[in-house]
Amino acid sequence: MTAYVGYVDNTTMLAHHQILELIRDVCLAEGWTILRYDTALTNRELIMMAPCLSGSEQIFCGVYCYQDDTKDYYNLAVATMKGYVSANTFLTQPGISPVCGVPAHNQRIDYWLSVNGQRLNMAMKVGTPVYESFAIGKFFPYASPGQYPQPLFAAGMLSGAPTTRYSDTSHSMPWKGNRNNLRMHFNDGTWKTPLTTPWGNSTMANNVRPADNTYALYPVMLYDSGNIYGAIDGIFHITGFDNVVENTLTIDGKNYVVIQDVARTSFGDYYALELS
Repeated sequence: MTAYVGYVDNTTMLAHHQILELIRDVCLAEGWTILRYDTALTNRELIMMAPCLSGSEQIFCGVYCYQDDTKDYYNLAVATMKGYVSANTFLTQPGISPVCGVPAHNQRIDYWLSVNGQRLNMAMKVGTPVYESFAIGKFFPYASPGQYPQPLFAAGMLSGAPTTRYSDTSHSMPWKGNRNNLRMHFNDGTWKTPLTTPWGNSTMANNVRPADNTYALYPVMLYDSGNIYGAIDGIFHITGFDNVVENTLTIDGKNYVVIQDVARTSFGDYYALELS
């Protein structure tokens, strides 16, 4: 896994277009196959295939831009797919998840981008500032490949690709679960909305405290009333108690950055993004 930290601005193109180009360049460097990168479209788009960790899978992911300068929004939309057909449009790719929008910006965007062979996780700081997050690809299933052959997910800040500016106060990070901006693929071919740990238990999510100044990370597990399906790779709950956004920490030799849910600052509004 490789992490990339930096910023883009509007020096050469709109910042959200630069984020799309950054994702293309990073994934290409990390061994992903670029299947489509179309900058001639009004809504620029990117479709890629991840190399996977086992060497025996095909994981298809996509990102596109959408914007309106009269309404001052410059956003991304993300999705995970079960296949790729070059003649198909972005939204008609085989088995595509419902897209999840991500408010971005036309001006400076600070970013934290973490990529491995099965998924892409990203957090961005935009605007006033607020913090936006998304992830696409495969999660770690609690089942064998024969039992669960396509444990795919797509996560963003919005359900669909609405005309939502980063200053909107209602949108929220996907990791809290039980909302349409986090979708997981089921064996019957559908994309459903799971619950997540620990946010499924609000008492736990909002009242965890560090012990002796040591912060614990809790995996974001996907579950419903009958099953626990797996865990998101590289995303963890961390308490906001005596903590602030962009803090960095090292636990068991791995590096993390603390990201908040848009502008929210309650104890349960933070997560840790793995950077190594």
